[in-house]
Amino acid sequence: MVGVYRWRPVRDEGPLGLPIPPRRGRTRVPGPGCPAECDRIRSTPTGRSAKEGHVSYEYEHLHVEIGDGVATATIDNPPINVMTLGLFGDLLRFASKVATDDEVRVVILRSDQEGFLIAHFDVEAILGLPTDRPSARVSKVEENPFHAMCEIFRTMPKATIVEVGGRVGGGGSELAMSCDMRFGALGRAVISQPEVALGILPGGSGTQRMPRLLGRGRALEVILGCDDLDAETAERWGYLNRALPPDELRPFVDRLARRIASFPAHAIRDAKRSVLNAEPDFAPGLIEEGFLFEEALREESARRAMRRFLEVGGQTREGELRLAELCLELAE
Repeated sequence: MVGVYRWRPVRDEGPLGLPIPPRRGRTRVPGPGCPAECDRIRSTPTGRSAKEGHVSYEYEHLHVEIGDGVATATIDNPPINVMTLGLFGDLLRFASKVATDDEVRVVILRSDQEGFLIAHFDVEAILGLPTDRPSARVSKVEENPFHAMCEIFRTMPKATIVEVGGRVGGGGSELAMSCDMRFGALGRAVISQPEVALGILPGGSGTQRMPRLLGRGRALEVILGCDDLDAETAERWGYLNRALPPDELRPFVDRLARRIASFPAHAIRDAKRSVLNAEPDFAPGLIEEGFLFEEALREESARRAMRRFLEVGGQTREGELRLAELCLELAE
């Protein structure tokens, strides 16, 4: 959901050019292939006990456990897992690190907050993005930090699985669509792209990924309608691989991850690489999407809608549970 803002390789400068606050208990090291510096997180006693033979790591907003070839990242940014710049930075660092970890064959993303995987990208942060320079198209996808993160999840030589146990919208949905597989809980998983109601567009790759999963017409229904997509429909339309009863979702995801991780790493890598070769090039569409997001961000009507969104309950638990209805309240 973030537009075109270039990476600059400067120490202590984070996504979108904003400073990264000091973090305790971490050793900063350059990560191979990372678009920005990555963090190597020391395993520390944090009250979470890893399974025997597993390693547990703590980021600011992620709990990561690695064992048996599976890296499980549990998102924890209460109350509704809004993708703040801090959570975004953690996801980027985690993706960059795990992509080159030879011990990992499968990556799982899931949530620690009841009812939400990731609500959406932080609207307050979007309002704070600079608009004092002309819109510009980047020359390559990696110059857009959000697109870069999503592409790491899409192309890393690991199987990437998302467990959708609650609501996922906006930039969270765009991240989920970048991963290889998505499994949702019946009666609990809800997908939404509310950006158009806020005067912008899904600028974190949603306009490119959703049509390829759902088809053009259904993608436009979701993007332009800003309405909720329930798990059963999401499975039928192709967003979810499967919609499962809530009590069966996590055991199924864990079982599938362990099964895949039991197979040779080179075979997983090469099979995924071959499947990726069957996909059209995302780069031109992502670059244009980022440019159009910047253009929309400069519209005063968009800024009014985003401010109104926050005023009427956006980014609160109560407001986000009625997001589709709330979007209608933004109409001018």
